Amino acid sequence: MVKVFAVAKPLLNLQMKCYGMTSQIIEIEPGTKIKMLVPTALTKNNPKVTSKPAVMFLQGFATDGTFSWLSQVTAFASEYSVFVPDLLFFGGSMTDKPDRSLEFQAECLVKALRKFGVEKCSVVGLSYGATVGFKMAKLYPDLVDCVVASGTVVDLTESTSEACLKRMGYSSWSEFLMPESVKDLKAFLAMTNHKPPSMPDFVAKDFIKEFMVNRKERTELLQAWVVSDNEAVPCNYSQKIHLLWGEDDKVFNSEIAENIKQKLGGEATLEFVKEAGHLVQSDQATEYNNRVKKILSSLQKA
Repeated sequence: MVKVFAVAKPLLNLQMKCYGMTSQIIEIEPGTKIKMLVPTALTKNNPKVTSKPAVMFLQGFATDGTFSWLSQVTAFASEYSVFVPDLLFFGGSMTDKPDRSLEFQAECLVKALRKFGVEKCSVVGLSYGATVGFKMAKLYPDLVDCVVASGTVVDLTESTSEACLKRMGYSSWSEFLMPESVKDLKAFLAMTNHKPPSMPDFVAKDFIKEFMVNRKERTELLQAWVVSDNEAVPCNYSQKIHLLWGEDDKVFNSEIAENIKQKLGGEATLEFVKEAGHLVQSDQATEYNNRVKKILSSLQKA
């Protein structure tokens, strides 16, 4: 089998260095490590403090952080201190702890940020990663000053989960988000992209081998993502919340986005990006980046 992504990774790391970024492994506690793309300058200074505004990008439930946010790293690295972690059980982030909760993901990410002296940051998240971002904002209001969320839910309740899966034609989130065959992967790409990318079968097979790993642990993450309807927490946040949605999102559609906006109240904003699906940050990368930059720049002026 041609190892497309194994070859691509070192080339990607080299590209990241050209943008002043480097990958670091941060031991949060014994048995728990977070791999995170961080500004190279922060690895050379002590104390590690940045003068640029910090922004953290949180991936969806597919590839690792760098592959998910490549177009954003290259667009934001010159103006912002960009942090792109691999969530636990993706890429290089692992733990031997049994906790699979969103709270644990959030706590680990915050501890990693603290290692670099970050006191304030904006969080930009997609799908599962955005739900983790909401949890960060709820637990650490002193740290998170803004959340930009796409294709997500604040809480994935059982009723919302069942309705989404039924609409998409899947029996479980693991069936949808962890494809095992080329056919399944192409169905996933068709569901998550406005215009599915062309992917030869040999590349699809390598994608599955490279990224669809840690299946047991990821299934547990998905099980912990869904909560009973009466466990959903009130949508009251002290931070600015901006919803940036693909107009053609087939996973969490526009109706869900409108419902979240209503629950968040008048301070939250909702924008739709045309000709973009669930993976809005890659479907319309330039438009997405411009809108996120506009949101983040408004924070600096406030």
